[in-house]
Amino acid sequence: MRPTAALTPLVVLALAATALTACGGGSGSDPDTVKVSFKQSTDNSVKVMDTYLADIKKQFEKAHPGKKVELVPIKAPDSEYYTKLQQMLRSPKTAPDLVYEDTFLINSDITSGYLKPLDPYLAKWPDWNRFIDTAKAAAKGEDGKTYGVPDGTDTRGLWFDKGVFAKAGLPADWQPKTWKDVLTAARTIKQKVPGVIPLNVYTGKPVGEAATMQTFEMLLYGTNDGRADPLYDKNAKKWIAGGQGFKDALAFVETVYKEKLGPDVSDALDPNVMTRVRGEWLPEGRLGIALDGSWLPQDWLPGSGHAWPEWSKKLGLAAMPTQHGQAPGKVSMSGGWTWSIPAKAGNPDLAFAFIKTMQTKANAQKWYVANSGIAVREDVAKDPGYATAQPGIRFFTDLVASTHYRPAYPAYPKVSTAIQEAMESVTTGDASVDEATSAYTNALEDATDDEVVAR
Repeated sequence: MRPTAALTPLVVLALAATALTACGGGSGSDPDTVKVSFKQSTDNSVKVMDTYLADIKKQFEKAHPGKKVELVPIKAPDSEYYTKLQQMLRSPKTAPDLVYEDTFLINSDITSGYLKPLDPYLAKWPDWNRFIDTAKAAAKGEDGKTYGVPDGTDTRGLWFDKGVFAKAGLPADWQPKTWKDVLTAARTIKQKVPGVIPLNVYTGKPVGEAATMQTFEMLLYGTNDGRADPLYDKNAKKWIAGGQGFKDALAFVETVYKEKLGPDVSDALDPNVMTRVRGEWLPEGRLGIALDGSWLPQDWLPGSGHAWPEWSKKLGLAAMPTQHGQAPGKVSMSGGWTWSIPAKAGNPDLAFAFIKTMQTKANAQKWYVANSGIAVREDVAKDPGYATAQPGIRFFTDLVASTHYRPAYPAYPKVSTAIQEAMESVTTGDASVDEATSAYTNALEDATDDEVVAR
């Protein structure tokens, strides 16, 4: 969900070298070994994915005598992960058999010819009928073919520290109705609880898609611009120029950093700020409000390295309101990740067999709970064991009714980068909201090779 950041040629070469080394002889070098590449947390103490895949590896090797699984972790901040992954996908010498794809990037990789359509496999797999349609659509290309099996979805909202709120005289059952309510609470915290970061909203190119989706689109889709989708006009098949809703969303970000309601700009533009939010600022009571995702508790579960069993008592949850409280009153964005088979994979049949092992009902449910994810299998979603497995699951699952999905067309990563650049320029004060909006519209036309739809 975070696009590739702008990188210098030397960095790109270094990343390419790392990627080429990571996969050794390529996926086809051993017909009995399936190579599975995944995003490893940059926080050494967080082993949620590693632990889960190690268990699936044992199950798979036991069920398929003579076959082996080689796990190929890519340890990097989000934006660098995409760069490394794409370097690997370009050659049969480096392509693994199975890769973890963010849904925001999947159409770009499909267009580049990096991924293999899975329809022949899915047609013979009864469990595919258990997946909800919106999740299936997230892994579908413009050609109508499906290129990934989703392993969950997510939603976003406001996390707040009840202790900080108590010191600030704010209610423990806080449920803001407008953007103004959110900013008022942040200003109150700044005034009454010194030493605490009032509000964190991700911004700028270093954090990539986290800035676009977890902040900007959470704001933009809550504006009242009269469009079903404020980013992309499906009827015209064109991207939409920055208008008033775009400016209002940028102005919110500008206000947070101009009034010093957020972290220091140097911290906000640190690529590892997401790790700090989950691993330091929230658990240590140093952050009042965080606009963030449903998956945060995965870092706080027993064995995570940041075990924080008290989080559900210390933190409150609130839906992100629409700008002026207009219907439906709250907003969320949803995305997710899929397991995809590279076009140049040497062992695609083994790779899909591994997907089927991961995506049994029991294993899928185990992953949703471990990853603090939201179920995309109907049979798991209806299971009482899932709904009560972890505090917050029901809250974030209920937000699906108010959620939006990004227009994940091939040009989206470039559009997202243009949004991040606009956000960064108002965060640092290098541009006004109007200047940043104009720069976005110009970048949009260059990125999409087409005229954009005017407001």
